[in-house]
Amino acid sequence: MLLSAEHISINFGSRQLLEDVNFYLNEGDKTGIIGINGTGKSTFLKVLAGAIEPDEGRISRNPNVQVSYLPQNPVMDDNATVLEQVFLHFPAEFRALNEYEAKTMLNKLGLPDFEQKVGTLSGGQRKRVALAAALIHPADILVLDEPTNHLDAEMTAWLEDWLRRFKGGLVMVTHDRYFLERVVNHITELSRGKLYHYEANYSKYLELKEQRAEMAEASERKRQSILRVEREWIMRGCKARTTKSKERIQRYEALLNQDAPETDDTVQMAAASSRLGKKIIELKDVSKSFDGRPIVEHFSYNLLRNDRIGIVGRNGAGKSTLLHLVAGELAPDSGTVDMGTTVKIGHFSQEGRELDLNQRVYDFIHDIADEVRTDEGTFTANQMMERFMFPGDLQSVPIGRLSGGERRRLYLLSVLMEAPNVLLLDEPTNDLDVMTLSILEDYLQGFPGPILVVSHDRFFLDKLAESVFEVRDGEILRYTGNWSDWQRKRREEEAPAKAEKPKTAVERPRERKLKFTFKEQMEFDTIDDDIAALESQLAACQAAQGRCGSDYVKLQELQAQQEELEAKLEEKTERWVYLNELKEKIDAQ
Repeated sequence: MLLSAEHISINFGSRQLLEDVNFYLNEGDKTGIIGINGTGKSTFLKVLAGAIEPDEGRISRNPNVQVSYLPQNPVMDDNATVLEQVFLHFPAEFRALNEYEAKTMLNKLGLPDFEQKVGTLSGGQRKRVALAAALIHPADILVLDEPTNHLDAEMTAWLEDWLRRFKGGLVMVTHDRYFLERVVNHITELSRGKLYHYEANYSKYLELKEQRAEMAEASERKRQSILRVEREWIMRGCKARTTKSKERIQRYEALLNQDAPETDDTVQMAAASSRLGKKIIELKDVSKSFDGRPIVEHFSYNLLRNDRIGIVGRNGAGKSTLLHLVAGELAPDSGTVDMGTTVKIGHFSQEGRELDLNQRVYDFIHDIADEVRTDEGTFTANQMMERFMFPGDLQSVPIGRLSGGERRRLYLLSVLMEAPNVLLLDEPTNDLDVMTLSILEDYLQGFPGPILVVSHDRFFLDKLAESVFEVRDGEILRYTGNWSDWQRKRREEEAPAKAEKPKTAVERPRERKLKFTFKEQMEFDTIDDDIAALESQLAACQAAQGRCGSDYVKLQELQAQQEELEAKLEEKTERWVYLNELKEKIDAQ
């Protein structure tokens, strides 16, 4: 066991975040902490990392166990360079031994300028520097708060692989459901101050949670049935003179005082939108550059009513710029953006609306609208806040008292309160809990207008996107399908370049007799058939993915199988090249 937390309780103002909970972490455990925003997940991580002390309870660690912690909002030295920040709390000898590995990590995380000052970095870049610092730490326990925020698809895939290979204990808060599916082997749900533990990844957790809910409901039905029978017995005028009668009355009172199973509140989103005419938004030959670097070049597109477009690309490629151009918030250098008269844009930006931290939640929403009309009827601002899990007591608090996730949810509500008919969403999944994400996806699927969404959330784009725009070196490349379809097509595009690599990869010095060993001769005789079989299996696997529909569990299995087959095929191809070159040399003797 690496860490134990026993009888932990934490109060935050009037809220009981944790109440007498236990948590244990063993070597090899990779635990994902999930729960609705504002329940105290980040606070719990701080306690486990030793950043704060609990109000009650005890944290025990082996004194030799090293903990590395990535907070949600890391404190950094603005005057330090990127590389200095990574090694800020380490001795010079440690930096000398690990500088190469740190630079490799920073390159993988899109931070190639090691001498850039931290004070000049964006919020996402700062978080990635802090992530590199946490990973370079020689730790037995990694405690990571939202490590996938601000990572693009390539960075997320790299981190996923890195954490899968990590041998110590891992505790992390993340809302990336593919991450929860592929990396973790335990899920701990924080709900109403209690912890519920599941030895499972994300898909198995959903199954076990449903079973737990069904058992709780069955138990409650049984309790109510017994109470009804016992109540009738008491109402008939029981005689409490015998010992058995007294015991029966005591059992009845114990059942009566037993709490019913509690269920989490969930966000309820109703699609509110204004009328949308035939003409929406048309971009004609649009170009935009910054400091001489082309971001968008000669892009034309006519937005359609039923568009569901996912926008992908590396960090800094210009995805947010594209949304600002579509919204008319940024003028193009050349070309035109023509907007229909009925268009009412809801732009959920990455930076978010400037929020006055002293303003009450109630006043912030009422300043936007007093009511909103939806397909389900007209709702007042108060009712919409309650549907978004801001009950009366939370409506009266200053915005500064809300958690990061609660502020994002409030910002999302403010966008939807304006009843837009075109949605532009820039990283809407950041800081939103998995329950809210699931409901947001259902809401967006029923939204009557077009949606353009910038996101690195692979699960989100697989569920929502029907086409993908990739921003790459000033070009906007269009692909039909969701994120997985786009990724597969990108692999196919890059396949010819990869096929050339074995020729150079196998040219390594090797002293041996110029003849086949028995095993090599056997391998040479069968390798063509082996490669053909692998290619056939790979084609079948790719075809099966296209038939998965919304079965994401099956999709994940097939994607993992495809990656394994591709690795085997590449290895066989390298071997084929080597054996054929050796055969040529043998024949030439």
